[in-house]
Amino acid sequence: MPSSYVCDTIPAARLANSNDRNQEPITVLDEPDAFNATQRSEEPDPGPDRPMSQQPAPRKLCVRHQRMADEGTNLKLQQSLDALPLEEREAVNAVWSNFSSSSHPRRALILQGLLTMCCFSQLSLLTEQLAHLIRIDPFAVFPREVSLKILGYLDATSLCRAAQVTKRWKCLADDNILWRGICEQHIGQKCHKCGWGLPVLEKKRAYRLKSKSPCPSPALPLPSSTQPPSLKRCAQDQDSSDLLSPPVKRQRSESESPEIPSVNDTPSSSSTPSHTQDPELLSSTLVAPDPSESSPPSVTRPWKDVYSERMTIERNWRRGRCTVRTFKGHTDGVMCLQFSETLSHPAFPVLITGSYDRTVRVWNLETGAELQCLKGHTRAVRALQFDEVKLITGSMDCSIKVWDWRRGKCIRTLNGHTEGVVCLNFDDNVLASGSVDSTIKVWNLRTGGAFTLRGHSDWVNAVQLWDSNPGTRASSENTSIFDVSGSTSPIGSNTNASSHIDPGKMLFSASDDGTIKLWDLNLRTCVRQFTGHVGQVQSMKLLMADECEDEADEADESSANPSAAADRANSTLEQGNLLIPKRKKPVLISGSLDNTIKLWDIETGKATRTYFGHIEGVWGVASDKMRLVSGSHDRTIKVWSREKGSCTATLVGHQAAVSCLALGEDKIVSGSDDWTIKVWSFSG
Repeated sequence: MPSSYVCDTIPAARLANSNDRNQEPITVLDEPDAFNATQRSEEPDPGPDRPMSQQPAPRKLCVRHQRMADEGTNLKLQQSLDALPLEEREAVNAVWSNFSSSSHPRRALILQGLLTMCCFSQLSLLTEQLAHLIRIDPFAVFPREVSLKILGYLDATSLCRAAQVTKRWKCLADDNILWRGICEQHIGQKCHKCGWGLPVLEKKRAYRLKSKSPCPSPALPLPSSTQPPSLKRCAQDQDSSDLLSPPVKRQRSESESPEIPSVNDTPSSSSTPSHTQDPELLSSTLVAPDPSESSPPSVTRPWKDVYSERMTIERNWRRGRCTVRTFKGHTDGVMCLQFSETLSHPAFPVLITGSYDRTVRVWNLETGAELQCLKGHTRAVRALQFDEVKLITGSMDCSIKVWDWRRGKCIRTLNGHTEGVVCLNFDDNVLASGSVDSTIKVWNLRTGGAFTLRGHSDWVNAVQLWDSNPGTRASSENTSIFDVSGSTSPIGSNTNASSHIDPGKMLFSASDDGTIKLWDLNLRTCVRQFTGHVGQVQSMKLLMADECEDEADEADESSANPSAAADRANSTLEQGNLLIPKRKKPVLISGSLDNTIKLWDIETGKATRTYFGHIEGVWGVASDKMRLVSGSHDRTIKVWSREKGSCTATLVGHQAAVSCLALGEDKIVSGSDDWTIKVWSFSG
């Protein structure tokens, strides 16, 4: 120990003399203030003419002796000393006094000598005592700021364990700033240290973000079937006189007859539309907020609770724990769906589904109540997408309809395909649709113009728009012709108007010919083709750049291989005097009737990973930055780890092919050919 170290050791128990026994009890010297007070009381009282003597300076105690003063250790020694005979007390007191008055180097020498004199019994006593005395609570000594800095290096599990030590530790380990840092490290992204990521849960936040496209990853229209792929096309040669009769759909096997019994889920709660309520009252909740209902006040919760809630959901995802609710209302197979939990109004999440029964239904996703039933198509509804303003549906009756889904009114009908519309996708300015006629129609929502892309040799089952240059916009006003409810102006016939498409606007298309094509909508040509599936490609999902984990992977690679980081630094593009870093590229995911799911590199057109697990064709895929899900003809839904390529959970409950699905942060919504919609909730 350094010679500059100073500790005014608490005085040992004082030897009592005869006068002490006769006059007053011995004073126990546990507190520094008591020691000083005793010294002052023993000094003679200065007379009125004597100056007051200077008070002694406060005593300096080390951490251990401060703790001894708090625990009353000297009181116990005093009691043991009083129990000894006078001679022994004098001897013990002399040893203690000599040691107490010695310097630290001399104390070390005395202790070394005492240790050489100790037998094993005394050494055993020392070991037992030192095991307790040597412990120091660092957070009892450090300032709060230093303690929080130390705890900031712990993970969530270690912080929870630290909170169980003492009340002082719990107060520090539950600090809101610590848990906010942990939440920022995990929520919405995967932690680079532990590999865990937690959902954002937008609907749980104190405020709501309003956007034109409330669902960041709208469900793509996913065609499905309950018969083998070879029987997919059935009754497509009907004449127009048959359009008013119920459409003849793909044949079912005997085991999948239309007489489908009720689905029993464990655990589950079946939700059916409430026919006892006034339908107009239910639908009115979509149009305008109830003025009598005041918005709930903003509530701030501890960050530890926020983390705990999301950790529970992520743990349920990884273990496959979920509750199942079933919505019933459609009278035929459900072919497409989309839900949104971030609409500015209504306050509840909205689900919209399309079916072979030729209807589109709007649901309250929380209660399962049916709010609207949109009728107008004369054959199966195979595709849909909606936002705050409009709903666009595609049907096997060759038409595309634009709806005011809040009021249940059809705004416009678009005709252009010669056969059924199987898929569609739109953004602020462009609508793309794929058809049985093997073509893709691109509708300009600014001008009303349209053009056709040809290149596939079979059904176009999925389309997905991609803005490859999001920073580049055309000078035209960013207004859609469908944004005004009730608009009746016809689609413009000016062919030049269709050319006003933002530079860099691209389109992916998947077809029954087994290929995926990437189109440049300004050049109107196919710029890349993705081949690898040996069956019909039924669905696609484009995981945008901000939803990918490439940065995390590159960070890990950089730490493991510094030369790789240097190579990436040298791969920046030089234009003039500017260095432009390479942008993150999105990931394309596809599902096919060859029973596989593939991840694609959109720059090379090569498959980077293939997922095996389904025993029949894959009808639908959905993904976010946390996980990948797929629905199959084998009636199951599988949850995958996108990075590892392994299946983490298999959800069983549908009694027919899972034809479409959508993925949320804490749920999966699936539609099936058994006429039902199921909500698989992982929120606990």
